Amino acid sequence: MSAAPKITDPHTSQAIPKRHVNPWIIAGTVSLAAFMEVLDTSIANVALPYMAGGLAASVDDASWVLTSYLVANAVVLPISGWLSALFGRKRFYMAAVVVFSISSFLCGIAPSLGMLIAFRVLQGPAEIGGWITDNYQWRWIFYRTYRSGSFRYCWYRD
Repeated sequence: MSAAPKITDPHTSQAIPKRHVNPWIIAGTVSLAAFMEVLDTSIANVALPYMAGGLAASVDDASWVLTSYLVANAVVLPISGWLSALFGRKRFYMAAVVVFSISSFLCGIAPSLGMLIAFRVLQGPAEIGGWITDNYQWRWIFYRTYRSGSFRYCWYRD
């Protein structure tokens, strides 16, 4: 039986010392990110009629808010392994959290449907919607995601 191959830095060809990381922390971090993605999509679905009304658009036009996010996400998912190898898993994850959080905030302040769709495209590569949209405005679903992403960044950056 042979030993596991050593992990080397591609730039210097030197062995990288292996750090012990609790696998439960990694599992929790990845699960939280997956949960946030599903939650964001679900919330946007629930709030779609409110977004359409708030931006004076038809529901058909507003459905591009969902489509743009899903298409951008579908483009990035296949190359995410390569990007994480290129930049490092932690750096890639943290960059995705930052982009997702900032684009969530930008979605919340979007003054038009076109801007909202553009910000959702940014959000794709990196909530209790019914209650929020009934009691507040649809914009708050994105502000909630922004706060959550900011918290995740601060919590996991070290």
